[in-house]
Amino acid sequence: MAAAIMPDPSGVDPLSVEGVADSHYAIPAFSVGLTDANSQIPVLWWRSVGHTHTAYAMETLIDMVANATGQDPYNLRSDLLSGEGKDQKRLSEVLKLAAGKAGWGKALTGTFQGMAVHKSFSTYVAQVVDISLHGGAVKVDKVTCDVDCGVAVNPDVIRAQMEGGIGYGLGAVMRNEITLTDGEVDQFNFSDYEPTRISDMPVVEVHIVDSSEVLTGVGEPAVPVIGPALANAIFAATGTRITRLPMIKNGVEFA
Repeated sequence: MAAAIMPDPSGVDPLSVEGVADSHYAIPAFSVGLTDANSQIPVLWWRSVGHTHTAYAMETLIDMVANATGQDPYNLRSDLLSGEGKDQKRLSEVLKLAAGKAGWGKALTGTFQGMAVHKSFSTYVAQVVDISLHGGAVKVDKVTCDVDCGVAVNPDVIRAQMEGGIGYGLGAVMRNEITLTDGEVDQFNFSDYEPTRISDMPVVEVHIVDSSEVLTGVGEPAVPVIGPALANAIFAATGTRITRLPMIKNGVEFA
C-alpha cells in the first residue's frame, strides 16, 4: 500500500500501520516497521481504512507462529490476549465465543477451519471460516462471526453489516484487482473484475455479545477479519500460505 497523504511527526503514515502498531497481543519486544511502495497512482483507503491490510498481516502471522511452534491457533491467540486490559478481555471473549460456536478443535471430515480476531473502530470481531476442497478448488462453506459492539441498539442492522462486510471482504481477497497499462485501467466490466457472487457466499452465522459498553461502529469491522481467517483455513487445508492478494493470482482456485 502506498502511503496516504497524512502528516505525522514520525514520518510514518498512521493509517498504514493502524491495527498492528496498536495491537493488543502481549508480544515481547514488539516492533512495527513500514516500507511504502512507490506508485504513480494516488492511493487512499477503502472500507475499514488501514485495518484491511494490517489485520491480514497480523492474523496470518499469528497462525504462522502457531504452526512453527506446534501450538493450536486458538490457544496461542488466547494466551497472547490473557492480559487484564479491557481490550484484551473483549477480544478474548469474542474469540472464545466464535471458536465455541464454530466447533473449533472438533474432528471434522472434509472441512478445514481458519480463524482471525481484530479490533477496529472500537468494535471487536472474531470469525471462524469453514472451507472444503472440491477437486483442489476451495469452497467457502460457512463463516461464524462474533461481534462485540457495545450496546446492541438494532441487532438486525448489526447482523446485516457483519454479513455485508464478510461478503465485501471475500470479494476483495478472492479475486478483485485493478491493474493499469499505460495509465489506463485494464479491467472493463464484471467479466474481468468479479464481485462476490451468490454462489461464492457462504452461510454466515452472526452472534452478538450482550454488552453494556458504549455502542460502537459496525459498518466496517467485519471486513478486516474475513481475509486472514480464510487464508488460515486454506493453509489448514493445503499447507499453502497466501501472502499476496488477490488469492486467485497466487494459485488458489475457488469452486
